[in-house]
Amino acid sequence: MPGSRCPALPVLRWLPRYSRAWLPLDLLAGLAVGLTAVPQALAYAELAGLPLQYGLYSSFMGCFVYFFLGTAKDVTLGPTAIMSLLVSSYAFHEPVYAVLLAFLSGCIQLAMGLLHLGFLLDFISCPVIKGFTSAASITISFNQVKNILGLQGIPRQFFLQVYETLRRIGETRAGDAVLGLACLAALAALRAMKNRLPQAASAEPLAARISCRIVWISATARNALVVLFAGLVAYSFQVMGSQPLTLTGSIPRGLPPFRPPRFSLAAPNDTVPFPSMVEDMGVGLAVVPLMGLLETIAIAKAFASQNGYRIDPNQELLALGVANILGSFVSSYPITGSFGRTAVNAQSGVCTPVGGLVTGALVLLSLAYLTSLFYYIPKAALAAVIISAVVPMFDVGIFRTLWRVKRLDLVPLCVTFLLCFWEVQYGIVAGVLVSGILLLYSIARPPIKEGHSPESPVTCPPSPGSVQVLQEGDVLLVQPGSSLHFPAIECLRDTVCSRALAAASPPRSIILDCCHISSIDYTVVVGLAELLQELRKHGLSLAFCGLKDPVLQVLLSADLEGFQHFPSREEAERCRGAEPWDSRTDPFTSTTESSGLIQ
Repeated sequence: MPGSRCPALPVLRWLPRYSRAWLPLDLLAGLAVGLTAVPQALAYAELAGLPLQYGLYSSFMGCFVYFFLGTAKDVTLGPTAIMSLLVSSYAFHEPVYAVLLAFLSGCIQLAMGLLHLGFLLDFISCPVIKGFTSAASITISFNQVKNILGLQGIPRQFFLQVYETLRRIGETRAGDAVLGLACLAALAALRAMKNRLPQAASAEPLAARISCRIVWISATARNALVVLFAGLVAYSFQVMGSQPLTLTGSIPRGLPPFRPPRFSLAAPNDTVPFPSMVEDMGVGLAVVPLMGLLETIAIAKAFASQNGYRIDPNQELLALGVANILGSFVSSYPITGSFGRTAVNAQSGVCTPVGGLVTGALVLLSLAYLTSLFYYIPKAALAAVIISAVVPMFDVGIFRTLWRVKRLDLVPLCVTFLLCFWEVQYGIVAGVLVSGILLLYSIARPPIKEGHSPESPVTCPPSPGSVQVLQEGDVLLVQPGSSLHFPAIECLRDTVCSRALAAASPPRSIILDCCHISSIDYTVVVGLAELLQELRKHGLSLAFCGLKDPVLQVLLSADLEGFQHFPSREEAERCRGAEPWDSRTDPFTSTTESSGLIQ
């Protein structure tokens, strides 16, 4: 209704308009996502170094919370490969640390949403994200090779992991290797089948449409089918009295108790207090919530754009923060948006977040009644599920793309990519720092664009971030390509002085064209005053043109001695020989884009 206020709770925006025709599609989508979520939850818990039930504990609260607070119909929250890798690094394979990390991450995410700090994620550039996800793809995949080969006691650190795996490859268990490779092949074949499956037209026979639907459902639920098949194989061997496979083992049956996370850890001879636990997690308290937010918002934006609706990024932060806080009360480790399950949700034709309720209910049913069957799931099958999920994350083309588009962006990409093999946090922090340094350098040292002919007028504006310097007779024109801030003032002063004072035929006046400058700070004002004094010593004047109101107000407020302004650049050029405070110069004109003269 025009003029009506939009409800604060997102669910109230769409639930009153819910159509009965949407229900079958939401049920189908929720079921498809649930069949994907359950085996992935078990696999990701293994990746995080936690008991497998914690993967299921982490897979339902996000679905329920997002039903009430989410703004994208396609997004599903839950454990992911990248988040599980981070939890493995910062929770030390200890469930108490993992649950507390979820609580603290949720608090940070909730605070960021309430304070509208989502813009901080914009400082993590695309090369850094691509470097991290590509390195994570390799790290996670190789981390699962030990389960494919049936090896035990392999260290967590990547380089030691590679060394020990290669050294002990002769200890490979044939049963695990054969089953793991067969599961990988089956998953790859089902994925390829789904990607190549043509869309069944409504004019085709009913049998053809049903066949396409069956193939699509089978390919979509490929993780569940492969895990089920592997479990049947393992159970068959168990019945025959021999077991060549490494099994998952028993998983506690029943729902997790609803209780707050523990803020201390009982050690064999002592108790680890809360401050020590926070200190142990260290930079993980920044990396985990930020990467969770980054994944969720990136996925929500991508699918919202693809399906023609808009999301509220700050509301997404709130939803993720609340999901992690409440999830910690049911023993969940940190969760985030899942690209794979979100894609399944969208492709299943989901209409509203009601599909998430179905997914969450299916996970709860699995915890209540199916955990005894999970005993027979081979670890090699779960490893195949993880590898199949993370291999597409490696973006080979990004290196070629950046080489063609902007080679300097390869620096943060490669720094992040290489250091993530050492420690994830070092790679992300180093990549962000390198990106920040490159950004600050471009602000502090903008490129100088030289004129080809002293008589040639300015025919086009400079590229953003550049400083164009042209001399027209006895007038030197300087045109910054963007706003001036304190890191760039020294470069601007050096450029003006070097061109004005060291030229073979020095100019009489310098004109600073400010048409591209929308803001300046106090350090810039001080730098301009010092530049004025230096030019006056050599009998030169400094004129401003194209001043916008915010810049003019700053210069007027600074009360700089001798400040005058002109209506246009042409007027400044005509008055370049005038004495200070000459009445012919029209000493004050207030317009949206004014000009100024400092004498």
